[in-house]
Amino acid sequence: MTSKAQASPQQAAVSSDGTTDYRPLRSSAYDMKKPHITELPMTWKNWYQHLDWLSIYFIIVVPILGLVAATRTPLRLYTAIFAVVYYVMCGSGITAGYHRLWAHSCYKATIPLKIYLAAAGAGAAQGSIRWWSRGHRAHHRYTDTSKDPYSVEKGFWYSHMGWMVMKQNPKRIGRSDISDLNEDPVVVWQHKHYIKSVLTMALIVPTLVCGLGWDDWFGGFVYAGILRTAFIQQATFCVNSLAHWLGEQPFDDRNSPRDHVITALVTLGEGYHNFHHEFPSDYRNAIEWWQYDPTKWMIWTWKKLGLAYDLKQFRQNEIEKGRLQQLQKKVDEKRAKLDWGIPISQLPVFSWEEFVAQARSNGQALVAIGGVIHDIAPFIKEHPGGKALILSAIGKDATAIFNGGVYQHSNAAHNLLSTMRVGIVHGGGEVEIWKKTRAEKGAETA
Repeated sequence: MTSKAQASPQQAAVSSDGTTDYRPLRSSAYDMKKPHITELPMTWKNWYQHLDWLSIYFIIVVPILGLVAATRTPLRLYTAIFAVVYYVMCGSGITAGYHRLWAHSCYKATIPLKIYLAAAGAGAAQGSIRWWSRGHRAHHRYTDTSKDPYSVEKGFWYSHMGWMVMKQNPKRIGRSDISDLNEDPVVVWQHKHYIKSVLTMALIVPTLVCGLGWDDWFGGFVYAGILRTAFIQQATFCVNSLAHWLGEQPFDDRNSPRDHVITALVTLGEGYHNFHHEFPSDYRNAIEWWQYDPTKWMIWTWKKLGLAYDLKQFRQNEIEKGRLQQLQKKVDEKRAKLDWGIPISQLPVFSWEEFVAQARSNGQALVAIGGVIHDIAPFIKEHPGGKALILSAIGKDATAIFNGGVYQHSNAAHNLLSTMRVGIVHGGGEVEIWKKTRAEKGAETA
């Protein structure tokens, strides 16, 4: 299937940024020129038209029916084990396939691996690769904006399920380029035959395995089919919701994505979302050895087996830059909340004579250190070195005394001293003024 065969009147014109509007590969009943239902206010007469009933049926009604059926269907051991194994298989179809391979092109895969991932992804019942990847690319490009298909700014539950339960206006979703997906025969085939694929992989296969394997036909349908699918759906939805609410932001906090091990545990490693949004083309979500990311190890293993290649990985130097910049930002925010004294640029300027004259006036005790005048009167009684030494420095340049001449003061002492600033000596400290005066006298006698 070539790209020429896919080109049709349905294909949208290319925008100035190189992207195109999303169009189904087959004809659609929706006319982009007509007002969409979301452009009309919801009323008692049209509320049902605002709901996406197909999504409601598959992600709410069917799981509820599965739970009801489970109350009357005993869970057999082999069925439970297979359900967990099949969950990992289909989950990897989403994490390693839909997400890291097709949505972000984090690595390249051979045709056999692509077919496996497309089939496994269909078993998760989350839409076709083409549809899923298009929305996810828009999510990354327009994170936390009105063009983000599942923006967390619209609320936790909207980002979790509401965006699927409520109809979305195609004209309001941000553009994303999926031309590469339109040229992938595996993606195109799965998209055109998605309904058959999802029914086969999500329900028929687990039913057959459990039925033919140990004669648990209905248990396979309920547990390995319906409930397993529902669990994968909810786990993936957590990446859209929980991963934007719970956790830390070690690389960037300008948008909502966060890192948290809980989200990673239920999504096969997709929980390090802050890293992922900062470095989306990296095939890893977790970069530390102790972080949980089984999908990363699957891809790494496939590479060793010759099934995957060209694994993309951001340079560690760039990753550390992002981490350091975020740490610096937090330090700066903390620093801004502390009292560092009056900035030197805002201090009044005094001549040396004025400084000496005012050193002991009006209850002040002025000391010059490094050309800056400090009022140490409130600290005299608290000085750890006693009163005598600190009193002897009043009205003098105590730079040498403070910086090691008598005692090398600690960083805490320097910080405390900065809160006592009251002025600046014109021309610097006493020594600088003496040098300047001597130079001027020498010039006069020459």
